[in-house]
Amino acid sequence: MTDHATDRRSRDRAQQIVVTASFLVCLVGSMIGVGVFGGTPIASAADGALAADATLLAPASGAFSVWTVVYLGLAGYTVLQWFPTPASAARQRHLRLPVAGTMLLNTAWILVVQAGWIWASVAVIAVLLALLCRVLVILMRSRASGPLERVLVDGTLGVYLGWVCVATAANVAAALTSSGFDGAGLDPETWAVTMLVVLGGIGIALATRSRGRIAVAAAIAWGLAWIAVARWDTMPHSGPTATAAAAVAVTVLGVTLVLRVRAARETAKVGA
Repeated sequence: MTDHATDRRSRDRAQQIVVTASFLVCLVGSMIGVGVFGGTPIASAADGALAADATLLAPASGAFSVWTVVYLGLAGYTVLQWFPTPASAARQRHLRLPVAGTMLLNTAWILVVQAGWIWASVAVIAVLLALLCRVLVILMRSRASGPLERVLVDGTLGVYLGWVCVATAANVAAALTSSGFDGAGLDPETWAVTMLVVLGGIGIALATRSRGRIAVAAAIAWGLAWIAVARWDTMPHSGPTATAAAAVAVTVLGVTLVLRVRAARETAKVGA
């Protein structure tokens, strides 16, 4: 074995250990976030700034079951990255540290919210979102080597990114509301609908950049649907916000599906 191959194998092993350690830290953080190990449930932390009834952009509590999918997927990814195939080795090499970073940032967000630092949590989730966008760019540079990688890597990280897009919007709304922001002359519903439109634009941009990745759009639509549910069933009620959230969810999914079909047709033409 050449010195170059030995060095590469050593770097791979170090990255694999970092990913595994980061996942374990992330898992502990998630337990703290649901009230285990002395932590306060996120909905009750920071004086309830992130509760389902705190702002017009807060999703209903059912939305957060998406984290079960994300954490299970990250667990699968953590195991999978220890056993890269020759076809996926280079891809995994580029993904490991950024993905590990997202897991550590996720834990940092939970701890910051536990401390009640709501604006600091906005900064953390913004960095997390940026890093997940970077992960998407890496994913787009190569194809998954098989169905398992497609689900545990592309699928998991796509859902992770889509959900964090929605969570970022909700986080910003929570920070503004907790700070006493009066709307600068605009009513809360106008602000909420405007932010939902911006979120929809981000979803469409991600769909365009990723050539119609369903996992990203599905997670965005999931979060938006639960915002709609919350505004119909939970105080503060807001018909315009609920309607806008549902409309944006359908739009993001529709555009993504169109782009997906178009990308599949282009691929088929190239292969013909």
